[in-house]
Amino acid sequence: MIAIGLKTEYLVDPVGIDSRQPRLFWNCDAGVRQTAYEVVTFKNGRKDWCSGKVVSSSMHCDYRGKLKSRDRIGWQVRLYDEDGAAGAWSRQATFEAGLLSARDWSAKWIRGDYAVSKKRRYPVDCFRRTFRAADVVSAKLYAAACGLYEVRLNGARVGDFALAPGYTDYEYRVQYQVYDVTSLLQNGENTLTAELADGWFRGSVGAWGLTYQYGKQTKLLLQLELTDRNGRTAVIGTDDSWEWSNDGPVLFADNKDGERIDARRAPSYRGRAKLARYGVVPSASNNVCVREKERFRPKLLKTPKGRTVLRFEQNIAGFIAFRLQAAAGQKITLKMGEILDRDGEFSQKNIQCVNRKKTTPLQKVEYVCKDGVNRYQTKFAVFGFQYVLVETDIAFSAEDFEAIAVYSDMEDTLRFQSSCELLNKFVECARWSTKNNFLDIPTDCPTRERHGWTGDIQIFLNSAGYLFNIVPFIRKYYRDMRDEQKKNGCFKQITPKGGIDSYMQAMDGSVGWSDAGVLLPYRLYRLTGDERILSENYEAMRRYAEFMIGRIGKFSFLRAKVHLKRSAKRYLVNKGSSYGEWAEPHDVFPMNWKNMIFAHPEESTAYTSYILSLMAQIAELLGKQSDQRRFAAYSAKTKEAYRALVKTKEYSLDTDRQAKLVRPLAFGLLDEEQTAYAKKRLILALDRYGWRVGTGFLSTPLILDVLAEIDVRHAYRLLENEEIPGWLAMPKNGATTIWENWEGQTNDADIGSLDHYSKGACIEWVFARMCGIRVAGENRFAIEPLPGGSVTRAECEYQSIYGTVSCGWERRGESIVYTVVIPANTTAVVKAGAVRRTLGAGRYTFEG
Repeated sequence: MIAIGLKTEYLVDPVGIDSRQPRLFWNCDAGVRQTAYEVVTFKNGRKDWCSGKVVSSSMHCDYRGKLKSRDRIGWQVRLYDEDGAAGAWSRQATFEAGLLSARDWSAKWIRGDYAVSKKRRYPVDCFRRTFRAADVVSAKLYAAACGLYEVRLNGARVGDFALAPGYTDYEYRVQYQVYDVTSLLQNGENTLTAELADGWFRGSVGAWGLTYQYGKQTKLLLQLELTDRNGRTAVIGTDDSWEWSNDGPVLFADNKDGERIDARRAPSYRGRAKLARYGVVPSASNNVCVREKERFRPKLLKTPKGRTVLRFEQNIAGFIAFRLQAAAGQKITLKMGEILDRDGEFSQKNIQCVNRKKTTPLQKVEYVCKDGVNRYQTKFAVFGFQYVLVETDIAFSAEDFEAIAVYSDMEDTLRFQSSCELLNKFVECARWSTKNNFLDIPTDCPTRERHGWTGDIQIFLNSAGYLFNIVPFIRKYYRDMRDEQKKNGCFKQITPKGGIDSYMQAMDGSVGWSDAGVLLPYRLYRLTGDERILSENYEAMRRYAEFMIGRIGKFSFLRAKVHLKRSAKRYLVNKGSSYGEWAEPHDVFPMNWKNMIFAHPEESTAYTSYILSLMAQIAELLGKQSDQRRFAAYSAKTKEAYRALVKTKEYSLDTDRQAKLVRPLAFGLLDEEQTAYAKKRLILALDRYGWRVGTGFLSTPLILDVLAEIDVRHAYRLLENEEIPGWLAMPKNGATTIWENWEGQTNDADIGSLDHYSKGACIEWVFARMCGIRVAGENRFAIEPLPGGSVTRAECEYQSIYGTVSCGWERRGESIVYTVVIPANTTAVVKAGAVRRTLGAGRYTFEG
């Protein structure tokens, strides 16, 4: 037996992490069961720490050596199989510590030499430093910025992190990256240059493109450490000796609006950088990098009005690139968008907010050519697009252009195929919307808002957790959420907070959104079995639970009218502005701004009971018995209040709004009689709506599970619906990503974004129930596929934290053949057809 898939803190060979005792993970191969393991580590090339032989089936352990800043650790694992035989040592994995103390930073923050007015926008700052080096055997660059940076050493780009250093609330946290630049260094004179753009720090953020959200002056911090063959280290750090100018080719760079480039210009570096102050010490992200990924070539279109448009096969978030032969002074303007309108013309209407003062985002590149070959690729902006409007008198062809997807480089962990081609395409739509909206934070869409809506990621996390290894990404985002948690325990609806209009702050605490403060750690724990995720975040989760308890029985001026006895009202939640269900189909429940300002006692009471029940489970798991009793008691009381609420005329279960029936069934809030009635009423509501999806934001991920509990045929009937509103209607109508609104481009009045993963959350059901793969605990799976509908074949392969597991089924005449693969050192409770067995590692075929 041998260890494979080695990871440190869920990352492959990470550089610059700050965990002093990181957890080491592996999977098992070429055996049945691991009975023991042994881990050995090497620090900076020398033997460091050894676990000794540990009798355990766990495929992880904590590093117990003494870790200092800059230490590079290699580690290997040797496994013992079911017979006690030792296998070969694994390949050597590595991890490298970053700068673990503020004292490790000798470089100084620097800025450009100009006064800033919030009424203006400024060109990109250009910095330069020349230095000499000799006999260098190792060169590491540590880089951070308030803004976006790109660094070059001797003209070559340093690293491949796009839009570095990523997005955080700069008031609390600034990320840094670590780059090995040894290969770029030369004996003798070297030149280190850096460009610094506005980025999220003072560029456009939020729906209305608010600027200067985190500060007025962008800042840069670079620390280049050179180690020679004698072990001596020299540091080249940013300070006021660096040359500076802002007269380079990038005249304007905004992450939403785009870039203005004059390729005829070059920075003069005739000025000097100024020292800057910043009270936040840079920290490691412990996350995957944002990278340039897939590349696409376009086809040329001529619109009815004669305009030239590039059409790419995939709707992406990313960069645009071109290579053009031109004369000096010739211009090209590019505008990026998601749609052609009903007249076949390029349009940005569905992604822009427009008033008398502002239109945003512009998603535009204006480029003035130099003489000869002009090469351009966006670097300080990101666009959501499938179409590009080209305005120029320069001769070009489609082959001169390229679209480049840009997203957090998460490991792809899922393969799915079925006999339903529209379902296959829908899964790919969800995969692409995840990529397009996972750029260091999870966003709602890569165009209009780009907000880190907590509600979006809480409903989609389980689906994303099948598609990708999201653990480092979500742990980073949860740190962002904790940074901004309020003193009263409330989590924000949007994190980071930049770009939020002041009136929206009243929505903080809206259930289904701020509840991500509990749901994200809980669901990561269910995905991984890693109790540290709960213990490390428990205090933040507990404070949010107490915030929820503080609203029970309270009411505010904007409360909803509820006719309940006082005893029931004591445990009702009827306080605070709330989004409610949000975004049901327009003909089910049309939304307007008035729906947001009032409390929503049905949703709020339901989620309060649900979240507190989860907190009771978490507290019990962590041995916090007093908390467990408190949370369980309040959960039970709010459940009783909910049962009373749905007996009232205003909130009766006698409704055609599917969400109002799905939610209490999914959360187990009803008594026996109410449950039976709600199930029958839900089927009636679906009959009346033609078995189309009528749920909104919060209940869409829940409805298939609820229907499958009633009768799996109902779940398939809804899933396979190809009419709008429905999931398969999206790919049927040409979608390559998930629509924000159920109606998508078929509704000219309110198209919304075409790249918004939330309604794709149903794919969790496809993987977990249709194909039946679920993680059931450490080294354990539950395999319980549910064939149905007109689907004749389905297969899912999932690279879990415990190894690659797969389950497929196929109809053959009157029977169904199931194929299950269980990875080494795991077991699975398999329920497939007539089979009810607990099985160990291996490949199995059943007929039923």
